[in-house]
Amino acid sequence: MTAILPTPGPVLSHRRRWAALGVLVGAVLLLAVDGTVLYLAVPSLTRELAPTATEILWIGDVYSLALAGLLVTAGNLADRFGRKRVLLIGTAAFGLASALAAFSPTAGVLVVARLLLGVAGATIMPSTLSIIRTLFADPRERTRAIAIWSAGSGGGIALGPLVGGVLLEHYWWGSVFLINVPIVIGFLIAGALLLPESRDPHPGRFDLLSAGLSMAAIVPLVYAVKHAVSSGIDAQVGVTAAAGAVSGILFVRRQRRAANPLIDVTLFRNAAFSGAVLASFVAVFALMGLLFFFSQYLQLVRGFSPLQAGFAEMPATLASIVVVAAVGVVVARLGRGRAVAVALAVAALGLALVAVAERAPQYWWLGLTLVPVGLGVGLALTLTVDSVLSAVPRDKAGSASAISETAYELGAALGIAILGSLVTVVYRANLPAAAPGEVRDSLAAAVNVLDPASDLARTAREAFTGAMQVTSLAAAAVTAVAAVIAWRTIPSGKD
Repeated sequence: MTAILPTPGPVLSHRRRWAALGVLVGAVLLLAVDGTVLYLAVPSLTRELAPTATEILWIGDVYSLALAGLLVTAGNLADRFGRKRVLLIGTAAFGLASALAAFSPTAGVLVVARLLLGVAGATIMPSTLSIIRTLFADPRERTRAIAIWSAGSGGGIALGPLVGGVLLEHYWWGSVFLINVPIVIGFLIAGALLLPESRDPHPGRFDLLSAGLSMAAIVPLVYAVKHAVSSGIDAQVGVTAAAGAVSGILFVRRQRRAANPLIDVTLFRNAAFSGAVLASFVAVFALMGLLFFFSQYLQLVRGFSPLQAGFAEMPATLASIVVVAAVGVVVARLGRGRAVAVALAVAALGLALVAVAERAPQYWWLGLTLVPVGLGVGLALTLTVDSVLSAVPRDKAGSASAISETAYELGAALGIAILGSLVTVVYRANLPAAAPGEVRDSLAAAVNVLDPASDLARTAREAFTGAMQVTSLAAAAVTAVAAVIAWRTIPSGKD
């Protein structure tokens, strides 16, 4: 029997490759902004739609739940039906769901719109990375391209509060969603003209049961953590976590036996692949867990406006952009594995310095500590994503991208949930026992009921600052452990 060779990727000119990369970075930037812009709009949409506490929770959570649960399936579909096609269809759906969210007449409709945004986003994320794998066959070019992609993702996280702050100062809450529509239209035109099509020429039969099991494994796990943080550990947490664990075991067993698995779980036998995925997970875990509560710290403790807080977080974003220029030199000097380990160590040092600087009277000391955090996390994410994509054939890039993106989304969700619970626990422990229930609930609630100049308000701000310091040190410790793992598992062959 004659072997069938994989279909070679399209040969594009140098200029068109980088123009196509610009389109892909625009797509991931849109998703990253949408993931953080909502938090600023919650107070105003609450006044307009009057959602219940449960509906507010779902408005915030359903996006990440759908996104994390569908990434593996969406990556496989992109390999099967064409990455460009799936990307453009998903982007169009994202625009329609954004319009629905902007003009939602009720909180229930907004929950549905956010769910659809998560479904559409799941088709976009793995497709962008897999197209990069197809566009850039040269390892050096691909590393630089992924660095730019990572900077777009990190930049979007920081731009969310800036964009939201500007829009909400002039328009109604729906503007944070409606702004997506003209961007999507421009992306569809540019994507249709510039992006190449690619797919797995021999994908085999699509395993619907595996797709269901992958979602049944991830969604209950993320939900269990979020519910434990918001409502405490109860029977619901135990049931959903157990359901996710059982579904995960069944999923892995089915992938090992299937002729055409949804993802190749044997890749995790490769220590370099597993180490890269773990390093990526930890980097995002620490960064997102810190930034989510860092925004609250800047506004509630230092008194910054949402727009000022967004600008105050920019040093981390700007440092991650510097990675684009530095990544080639760093890898050439250190090798990939050592470069990832050093990057994570730099990020851990930055997180430890953040803990020290959070009590500094001047912001500038704090801003400077964000530079090593952004630099280290940006470099680590670039190299770990590149390692994951390099470990698989080009035709399987969508599935590998889905694994990488699932680690990213789980890291973000669990970082916010777990580090958030640590913030809450330490904050409450630092308060006097006689503090009212509203004050003990959160600093945000305390600010609403206390005179800012009162002794209890000052105590609450001090308690939250102490909680942030402990959480920053915890994130630093986890990141340092990941640096050791990366050093020992990811090869350091120099490109």
